[in-house]
Amino acid sequence: MAAGEAPPAAVPAQLHAAIGQVDAAELTSTDGSPAPRWTLTWLEGRPIAELDTGVIVRLTAEGEVVVAHDPDDEFA
Repeated sequence: MAAGEAPPAAVPAQLHAAIGQVDAAELTSTDGSPAPRWTLTWLEGRPIAELDTGVIVRLTAEGEVVVAHDPDDEFA
């Protein structure tokens, strides 16, 4: 999904607020470039949403939503 769009049903509701906050912070470009895109993956049964800019929103084993940035993301 493109940043700024409503998350699809496959994205767990626990991540929606954090994704919305990241979208609000990341969508500041006015140069006409396309919006970054989110990718949803699952690791050990837990969702991980990653934005093309390297921002990661994930759900921990304890149920906590964590937002981080991957400084090694070659596309960020």
